Amino acid sequence: MPMKLISWNVNGLRACVDKGFRDFAVSCGADVICLQEVRALPEQLRLEVPGYTMHWNPALKRGYSGTAILTRLKPLQVFPGLGLAEHDSEGRVLTVEYDEFFVVTVYTPNAQRALARLPYRSEQWDPDFLRFLRKLEKIKPVVFCGDLNVAHREIDLANPQANRGNAGFTDEERAGFDRLLKAGFVDTFREFESGGGHYTWWSNRKGVREKNIGWRIDYFLVSGDLKPQLKRAGILPGVLGSDHCPITLEMG
Repeated sequence: MPMKLISWNVNGLRACVDKGFRDFAVSCGADVICLQEVRALPEQLRLEVPGYTMHWNPALKRGYSGTAILTRLKPLQVFPGLGLAEHDSEGRVLTVEYDEFFVVTVYTPNAQRALARLPYRSEQWDPDFLRFLRKLEKIKPVVFCGDLNVAHREIDLANPQANRGNAGFTDEERAGFDRLLKAGFVDTFREFESGGGHYTWWSNRKGVREKNIGWRIDYFLVSGDLKPQLKRAGILPGVLGSDHCPITLEMG
Protein backbone atom coordinates (compact mmCIF):
# COMPACT_ATOMS: atom_id res chain seq x y z
CA MET A 1 0.00 0.00 0.00
CA PRO A 2 1.65 3.30 -1.06
CA MET A 3 1.85 5.68 1.87
CA LYS A 4 3.49 8.99 2.70
CA LEU A 5 4.18 9.76 6.35
CA ILE A 6 5.44 12.86 8.11
CA SER A 7 6.80 13.24 11.63
CA TRP A 8 7.29 16.57 13.38
CA ASN A 9 8.11 17.70 16.89
CA VAL A 10 6.02 20.86 16.84
CA ASN A 11 7.31 22.23 20.19
CA GLY A 12 3.80 23.30 21.21
CA LEU A 13 1.05 22.72 18.67
CA ARG A 14 -0.85 25.88 19.54
CA ALA A 15 2.21 28.02 18.78
CA CYS A 16 2.94 26.00 15.65
CA VAL A 17 -0.61 26.51 14.40
CA ASP A 18 -0.04 30.27 14.73
CA LYS A 19 3.08 29.84 12.58
CA GLY A 20 1.42 28.03 9.69
CA PHE A 21 0.99 24.41 10.74
CA ARG A 22 -2.43 24.04 9.15
CA ASP A 23 -1.25 25.28 5.76
CA PHE A 24 1.65 22.83 5.88
CA ALA A 25 -0.64 19.94 6.82
CA VAL A 26 -3.04 20.77 3.99
CA SER A 27 -0.30 21.01 1.37
CA CYS A 28 2.11 18.24 2.43
CA GLY A 29 0.17 15.38 0.85
CA ALA A 30 0.82 12.96 3.70
CA ASP A 31 -1.47 10.07 4.56
CA VAL A 32 -0.33 10.13 8.19
CA ILE A 33 1.14 13.08 10.13
CA CYS A 34 2.74 12.13 13.44
CA LEU A 35 3.34 14.88 16.01
CA GLN A 36 5.35 15.08 19.21
CA GLU A 37 5.54 17.61 22.02
CA VAL A 38 2.05 18.92 21.26
CA ARG A 39 1.81 20.39 24.78
CA ALA A 40 -1.95 20.88 24.53
CA LEU A 41 -5.28 19.24 25.26
CA PRO A 42 -7.81 18.73 22.46
CA GLU A 43 -10.20 21.22 24.05
CA GLN A 44 -7.50 23.91 24.07
CA LEU A 45 -7.12 23.94 20.30
CA ARG A 46 -9.57 24.24 17.45
CA LEU A 47 -7.68 22.63 14.60
CA GLU A 48 -9.47 21.12 11.65
CA VAL A 49 -7.44 19.93 8.69
CA PRO A 50 -9.72 18.96 5.77
CA GLY A 51 -9.57 15.26 5.03
CA TYR A 52 -7.84 14.31 8.28
CA THR A 53 -8.97 12.88 11.60
CA MET A 54 -6.89 13.85 14.64
CA HIS A 55 -6.06 11.39 17.41
CA TRP A 56 -4.55 12.56 20.70
CA ASN A 57 -2.51 11.29 23.62
CA PRO A 58 -1.88 14.36 25.80
CA ALA A 59 0.14 14.32 29.00
CA LEU A 60 -1.69 14.57 32.29
CA LYS A 61 0.47 17.61 33.13
CA ARG A 62 -0.90 20.60 31.25
CA GLY A 63 1.41 22.24 28.73
CA TYR A 64 3.84 19.32 28.72
CA SER A 65 4.91 16.60 26.29
CA GLY A 66 2.07 14.77 24.49
CA THR A 67 1.64 13.21 21.05
CA ALA A 68 -0.94 13.26 18.27
CA ILE A 69 -1.52 11.69 14.86
CA LEU A 70 -3.53 13.05 11.95
CA THR A 71 -4.79 10.31 9.63
CA ARG A 72 -6.21 10.61 6.16
CA LEU A 73 -6.50 6.83 5.86
CA LYS A 74 -8.81 5.43 8.54
CA PRO A 75 -6.85 3.15 10.92
CA LEU A 76 -8.14 -0.19 12.14
CA GLN A 77 -7.57 0.97 15.71
CA VAL A 78 -5.79 3.65 17.73
CA PHE A 79 -4.25 3.14 21.17
CA PRO A 80 -2.18 5.36 23.47
CA GLY A 81 0.87 4.62 25.56
CA LEU A 82 2.97 1.56 26.31
CA GLY A 83 0.46 0.06 28.69
CA LEU A 84 2.79 0.86 31.61
CA ALA A 85 1.64 3.30 34.27
CA GLU A 86 5.19 4.39 35.11
CA HIS A 87 5.55 5.86 31.60
CA ASP A 88 2.12 6.64 30.24
CA SER A 89 1.15 9.76 32.20
CA GLU A 90 3.40 11.86 29.94
CA GLY A 91 1.57 11.01 26.70
CA ARG A 92 4.75 10.05 24.86
CA VAL A 93 3.48 7.25 22.60
CA LEU A 94 0.50 6.90 20.28
CA THR A 95 -0.10 4.02 17.86
CA VAL A 96 -2.39 3.57 14.86
CA GLU A 97 -2.87 0.23 13.17
CA TYR A 98 -3.27 -0.38 9.45
CA ASP A 99 -3.69 -3.61 7.48
CA GLU A 100 0.01 -3.99 6.73
CA PHE A 101 1.75 -2.36 9.71
CA PHE A 102 1.52 -0.31 12.88
CA VAL A 103 2.55 3.37 12.92
CA VAL A 104 3.90 4.60 16.26
CA THR A 105 4.75 8.20 17.13
CA VAL A 106 7.10 8.62 20.09
CA TYR A 107 8.53 11.54 22.05
CA THR A 108 11.46 9.99 23.89
CA PRO A 109 12.29 11.52 27.29
CA ASN A 110 15.15 14.01 27.27
CA ALA A 111 18.10 13.22 29.54
CA GLN A 112 17.95 16.89 30.64
CA ARG A 113 20.58 19.22 32.04
CA ALA A 114 23.23 17.55 34.18
CA LEU A 115 21.80 14.27 32.83
CA ALA A 116 19.24 14.26 35.64
CA ARG A 117 16.88 11.97 33.75
CA LEU A 118 19.46 9.79 31.99
CA PRO A 119 19.02 6.81 34.35
CA TYR A 120 15.26 6.80 33.76
CA ARG A 121 15.77 7.20 30.01
CA SER A 122 18.44 4.54 29.55
CA GLU A 123 17.49 1.97 32.22
CA GLN A 124 13.69 2.11 32.09
CA TRP A 125 12.27 3.93 29.07
CA ASP A 126 14.53 2.58 26.31
CA PRO A 127 14.19 -1.11 27.30
CA ASP A 128 10.42 -0.83 27.84
CA PHE A 129 9.88 0.96 24.54
CA LEU A 130 11.87 -1.68 22.66
CA ARG A 131 9.84 -4.43 24.35
CA PHE A 132 6.67 -2.63 23.25
CA LEU A 133 7.88 -2.52 19.63
CA ARG A 134 8.80 -6.21 19.70
CA LYS A 135 5.38 -7.07 21.06
CA LEU A 136 3.76 -5.23 18.15
CA GLU A 137 6.10 -6.95 15.69
CA LYS A 138 4.73 -10.32 16.75
CA ILE A 139 1.46 -9.17 15.16
CA LYS A 140 2.73 -7.24 12.12
CA PRO A 141 5.64 -4.95 11.09
CA VAL A 142 6.13 -1.54 12.69
CA VAL A 143 6.90 1.97 11.46
CA PHE A 144 7.88 4.24 14.32
CA CYS A 145 8.93 7.84 14.25
CA GLY A 146 9.52 10.89 16.32
CA ASP A 147 11.93 12.85 18.43
CA LEU A 148 14.21 10.16 19.86
CA ASN A 149 16.35 12.79 21.63
CA VAL A 150 19.63 11.24 20.51
CA ALA A 151 22.10 11.89 17.73
CA HIS A 152 23.19 8.38 16.85
CA ARG A 153 26.53 8.96 15.15
CA GLU A 154 29.04 11.80 14.94
CA ILE A 155 27.74 12.77 11.49
CA ASP A 156 24.33 13.33 13.08
CA LEU A 157 25.34 16.57 14.80
CA ALA A 158 27.43 19.55 13.78
CA ASN A 159 29.76 19.60 16.81
CA PRO A 160 30.22 16.03 18.08
CA GLN A 161 33.42 16.60 20.02
CA ALA A 162 32.05 19.58 21.94
CA ASN A 163 28.86 17.69 22.80
CA ARG A 164 30.25 14.30 23.74
CA GLY A 165 28.63 13.24 26.99
CA ASN A 166 25.96 15.95 26.84
CA ALA A 167 22.24 15.13 26.81
CA GLY A 168 21.39 13.64 23.45
CA PHE A 169 24.93 12.42 22.78
CA THR A 170 25.84 10.23 25.74
CA ASP A 171 27.17 6.72 25.35
CA GLU A 172 24.06 5.38 27.06
CA GLU A 173 21.61 7.09 24.69
CA ARG A 174 23.61 6.11 21.61
CA ALA A 175 23.76 2.52 22.84
CA GLY A 176 19.97 2.59 23.15
CA PHE A 177 19.74 3.49 19.48
CA ASP A 178 22.22 0.73 18.64
CA ARG A 179 19.89 -1.75 20.32
CA LEU A 180 17.04 -0.66 18.07
CA LEU A 181 19.18 -1.39 15.03
CA LYS A 182 20.37 -4.72 16.45
CA ALA A 183 16.72 -5.63 16.97
CA GLY A 184 16.29 -5.34 13.20
CA PHE A 185 14.89 -1.83 12.82
CA VAL A 186 16.14 0.29 9.93
CA ASP A 187 17.08 3.98 10.13
CA THR A 188 15.30 4.92 6.92
CA PHE A 189 17.11 8.21 6.26
CA ARG A 190 20.44 6.39 6.22
CA GLU A 191 19.14 4.04 3.55
CA PHE A 192 19.15 7.02 1.18
CA GLU A 193 21.77 9.42 2.56
CA SER A 194 25.16 8.48 4.01
CA GLY A 195 26.62 11.96 4.48
CA GLY A 196 26.56 14.51 7.27
CA GLY A 197 25.12 18.00 7.48
CA HIS A 198 21.49 16.83 7.61
CA TYR A 199 19.78 17.94 10.80
CA THR A 200 16.28 18.10 12.26
CA TRP A 201 16.76 20.29 15.36
CA TRP A 202 18.55 23.56 15.98
CA SER A 203 19.04 25.63 19.11
CA ASN A 204 17.02 28.84 19.31
CA ARG A 205 20.21 30.85 19.70
CA LYS A 206 20.49 33.55 17.05
CA GLY A 207 21.97 32.42 13.75
CA VAL A 208 22.29 28.75 14.67
CA ARG A 209 19.66 27.46 12.26
CA GLU A 210 20.82 29.75 9.47
CA LYS A 211 24.34 28.35 9.86
CA ASN A 212 22.94 24.80 10.05
CA ILE A 213 24.57 24.05 13.40
CA GLY A 214 22.13 21.29 14.23
CA TRP A 215 21.40 17.77 15.38
CA ARG A 216 19.57 14.88 13.68
CA ILE A 217 17.42 13.57 16.51
CA ASP A 218 14.15 12.91 14.65
CA TYR A 219 13.83 9.59 12.87
CA PHE A 220 11.68 7.16 10.94
CA LEU A 221 12.61 3.56 11.71
CA VAL A 222 10.89 0.50 10.27
CA SER A 223 10.89 -3.23 10.84
CA GLY A 224 13.35 -5.02 8.60
CA ASP A 225 10.47 -6.72 6.75
CA LEU A 226 9.41 -3.30 5.44
CA LYS A 227 12.81 -2.39 4.00
CA PRO A 228 11.88 -3.47 0.44
CA GLN A 229 8.93 -1.04 0.53
CA LEU A 230 11.05 2.06 1.25
CA LYS A 231 10.86 4.61 -1.57
CA ARG A 232 12.44 7.71 -0.06
CA ALA A 233 13.10 9.40 3.27
CA GLY A 234 13.81 13.07 3.73
CA ILE A 235 14.19 16.10 5.96
CA LEU A 236 12.37 19.41 5.38
CA PRO A 237 14.66 22.03 7.01
CA GLY A 238 12.93 24.88 5.18
CA VAL A 239 9.65 24.29 7.02
CA LEU A 240 9.54 26.63 10.01
CA GLY A 241 7.22 26.81 13.01
CA SER A 242 9.27 24.83 15.53
CA ASP A 243 12.87 24.36 16.59
CA HIS A 244 12.54 20.98 14.85
CA CYS A 245 11.64 20.49 11.20
CA PRO A 246 9.42 17.79 9.71
CA ILE A 247 10.83 14.56 8.34
CA THR A 248 9.26 12.37 5.67
CA LEU A 249 8.96 8.74 4.66
CA GLU A 250 7.42 7.31 1.52
CA MET A 251 6.64 3.61 1.18
CA GLY A 252 4.89 1.49 -1.37
